[in-house]
Amino acid sequence: MRNSWRPLLLAATTVIGLAGGPLARANEAPLNFGIISTEASQNQERLWKPFLADMSKALGREVKPFYATDYAGVIQAMRFNKVDIAWYGNKAAMEAVDRADGQVFAQTVAANGDPGYWSLLLVNKQSPYQTLDALLADAGKLTFGNGDPNSTSGYLVPGYYVFAQRNLDPNKIFKRTLNANHEANALSVANGLVDVATCNTESLERLQITQPEKAAKLRILWKSPLIPSDPLVWRKALPQDLKQKVQDFLFSYGRDAHEKEVLKNLQWSRLQASDDDQLLPIRQLALYQQRGKVEGDGSLSAADKARQLEEIDQRLKAIGERMETLGKSAPQAAQAG
Repeated sequence: MRNSWRPLLLAATTVIGLAGGPLARANEAPLNFGIISTEASQNQERLWKPFLADMSKALGREVKPFYATDYAGVIQAMRFNKVDIAWYGNKAAMEAVDRADGQVFAQTVAANGDPGYWSLLLVNKQSPYQTLDALLADAGKLTFGNGDPNSTSGYLVPGYYVFAQRNLDPNKIFKRTLNANHEANALSVANGLVDVATCNTESLERLQITQPEKAAKLRILWKSPLIPSDPLVWRKALPQDLKQKVQDFLFSYGRDAHEKEVLKNLQWSRLQASDDDQLLPIRQLALYQQRGKVEGDGSLSAADKARQLEEIDQRLKAIGERMETLGKSAPQAAQAG
């Protein structure tokens, strides 16, 4: 009789466990952090592991890295709720906002104090080409290493400033065009596998540390206007209390020696608040590039071309008005008209 209460207690415990178990597991579910493939994933894992470990500790839940072979993989993972937060370039962030219900909430601040970074075209130091115009004149003989189609500095920015403004299509003018991440592009130029390739200043600086003998073989042929620092994007549907915890961690991170070293290895000094308006100059560039393609499309009827150009111009006008309201400077693309 003394133990007759035990079956009842066991049954009650089982019911509570069944009712509370899924909720408890949901609360403890890992937070998946997407990392775009600017270089080999094994290199990125070494750099990101300490940061994500500190984030896990602060949030009281595991923060797992998500790597993909290209930028689209991280964007798609966010779209299907497999990634909760991601570090993107600006163009990839724009795609995540438009297609994956993402929202910009933070922005990196460069360790060297730069207000952003720059897109580059790299050639081998032994290359005979000293100017961009001379290289483009011989493009039919050359192999070009282009960036990931969702990369800001590897694709969008050089695509506009180098090619669209000259009414050129890199896929048509070069003997061969390949697509790869920044590190692979730089190494391909250093190893003589391609004649010219896109990269950016941040990736070149990292290569100067990780593989200085390869970086020493490179020469900058072209440098873009300034690009805003990289954004962090989260899924809008994340719980508000979790968003607040993430912000509290990120915006206070970098105070002690350990945290400063972790950020230094990521080439950051801190993170600061941002929002979707950070993407306005990038949207503007993408639309100018799209406008050039429509203008040059001989397959369109005059009416279709006029309609598409009108739609693009209306979108450009709205972006310009928004940027003016915010006091943002228009990029050179807008000034070039």
